[in-house]
Amino acid sequence: MIHPQAIIEPGAIIGKNVTIGPWTHIASNVIIGDNCHISSHVVINGPTKIGQGNRIFQFASIGEDCQDLKYDGEPTELVIGDNNIFRECCTIHRGTPQDNSLTQIGNNNLFMAYTHVAHDCMVGNHCIMANNASIAGHVHIGDHVILGGMSGVHQFCHVGAHSFIAANAIVLKDVPAYVMASGHPAKPFGLNSEGLKRRGFKSDTILSIKRSYKEIYRKKQSVDDALHAIAALGDPSSELELFTQSIKNSTRGIIR
Repeated sequence: MIHPQAIIEPGAIIGKNVTIGPWTHIASNVIIGDNCHISSHVVINGPTKIGQGNRIFQFASIGEDCQDLKYDGEPTELVIGDNNIFRECCTIHRGTPQDNSLTQIGNNNLFMAYTHVAHDCMVGNHCIMANNASIAGHVHIGDHVILGGMSGVHQFCHVGAHSFIAANAIVLKDVPAYVMASGHPAKPFGLNSEGLKRRGFKSDTILSIKRSYKEIYRKKQSVDDALHAIAALGDPSSELELFTQSIKNSTRGIIR
């Protein structure tokens, strides 16, 4: 399953049933799990750990040194979960000592062509980054997030779970869970209701989130006052808690 023209450095650990195409270069400090498919002309540097069932298409660069000028060759890591797809020319960089020395990607994500995940980013599960979408250093992306084509997220921003970032949007502040954002800079444009329906959210749960969204975005009150009003609604659900916590935990401030 490994092409004779692939370059596998001594020390690399390759799992079972792994396909590696010609002219792919895998460094010595790379671990690749079972059932992965790696096309031709891929470069995987490290230290990098890749889980099971991942697909990496041609010309992707995985686990390379980051582009932060402060980086000086310190040992840092990239950890990738299971069943992710990295399309053509993806670039995924390792972390820096200025954070946790770690870039981490979860499971079941799709990174389309020319997407970029910078140093120290944390990407959850079931996310989609469409063509040319990029996230800068130290960005955190929650589960089930969609980033439209050519969208960009500023360094240190957090994008909450189930949110939707439109094509060409530029995110300069944190995006709460469930929110749709568009524009340059990105502004809120309602809830990702259709996405929540597709993922099995109950209608009354979506209604509760909509009421809370109105407190934050429609009533022209401070964030603190809006959070007090949401608490007064008396909904203890974990789904609503995800929305409020993504606001309370914001350090850059949320888009408004």
